[in-house]
Amino acid sequence: MPLTVTAVLNAKEGINSKGTKTNKPYKLSDGGGLYLEVTPKGQNKYWRLKYRFDGKEKRLSIGVYPSISLKDARKRKDDAKDHT
Repeated sequence: MPLTVTAVLNAKEGINSKGTKTNKPYKLSDGGGLYLEVTPKGQNKYWRLKYRFDGKEKRLSIGVYPSISLKDARKRKDDAKDHT
């Protein structure tokens, strides 16, 4: 299920999507390899794109939320996939 703007806004540092406390970064998946990585401390939310190259898993950093909105992150994901 794709992310919603509300889910991105409500992502809390240190509390994962199941509502339990965590000391590790966690991911909120949007689909197509795009996800939001939420850090356990601080105020950081990073857009990342997971993909495979030459049989190996790679990650592409798309930007930091809220500088890059959900809509912009999806557009950048599509642009990155078009260049492969």
